[in-house]
Amino acid sequence: MSYNNFGKLFRFTTWGESHGPAIGCVVDGVPPKIPLEEQDIQKYLDRRRPGQSKHTSQRQEPDRAQIMSGVFEGLTTGHPISILIKNEDQRSKDYDEIKDKYRPGHADITYDAKYGIRDYRGGGRASARETAARVAAGAIARKILGKGVTIRAAMVQMGHHKIDRQRFNWAEVARNPLACPDAVAAEGWAAALDKVRRDGNSLGAIVEIEATGVPVGLGAPHYAKLDQDIASAMMSIHAVKGVEIGAGFGVAELLGSENADEIRRGKKGAPKFLSNNAGGILGGISTGQPVVVRIAVKPASSILTPRQTIDREGQETDIITKGRHDPCIGIRAAPVAEAMLACVLADHLLLDKAQCG
Repeated sequence: MSYNNFGKLFRFTTWGESHGPAIGCVVDGVPPKIPLEEQDIQKYLDRRRPGQSKHTSQRQEPDRAQIMSGVFEGLTTGHPISILIKNEDQRSKDYDEIKDKYRPGHADITYDAKYGIRDYRGGGRASARETAARVAAGAIARKILGKGVTIRAAMVQMGHHKIDRQRFNWAEVARNPLACPDAVAAEGWAAALDKVRRDGNSLGAIVEIEATGVPVGLGAPHYAKLDQDIASAMMSIHAVKGVEIGAGFGVAELLGSENADEIRRGKKGAPKFLSNNAGGILGGISTGQPVVVRIAVKPASSILTPRQTIDREGQETDIITKGRHDPCIGIRAAPVAEAMLACVLADHLLLDKAQCG
């Protein structure tokens, strides 16, 4: 299988399967002498880790990050950094009954068509388990970006349930198990998700990601646009079916006079934008405003509601996917989306320094 890596100067390759002995990543292109220890990675893995509430998969994985190379005496060496994350709570027997059936909404049928072989135990590489390795890579990317860049994500819609933007509070994201920035909405969401879970079903979501402190000038015109690479990164995340930046699809409803982010003279003569419909990117290059991205995450396809499908012999059958699955993928997609945005920004920071000094 090709294309297991991402990035240009800051690059990472993920490896491993959902029910194998371990997963991990190899991160290359990291400058030397950056302080890095396992806890720098662990704090982000802990946010993505399953089994932390009844609203996520009950698979109990400690997701402990082990740095295997590329760090000496607490500093990066400039050589590849290898991260190992052991799988400790696989239940492959949950998939024995469906090993010859294709799960609707999953990559089973396409993997089999392309490769002639697939890992039915949780989907193998197609499993969202792989995203733990991305979060590890993203933690290293944040070290390159430095403390001046802040990246955070929140679930702003779950199914038909939306937040009230007037109550948007980033501090609330850590205070509830739904990564919701609206304390009032979070209470109603919890009840709605409980019902969906008991019914053996799932819900989709929209996750909003924001990066502040992004330097001006990241990205390049035409074929290395910052928003182009962000969109690619977000679409590479399991279950993501849509990406928008800034006002996104909402620009279709605006007049040109409304959409253009007007500019005035700011502090010390720096430009001051009066709005941010562009999401912090103009002509593929960062403006210094917050980079704002939203992703649409589909409802989990592994559900207890019977679905129609076929088996490997082409025979029609029904399927129920047992096991431990997320009733709303958006909750744990938030730290993954943060990680992918961090990786893109770190990559473009290094590219900018290489070209512009």
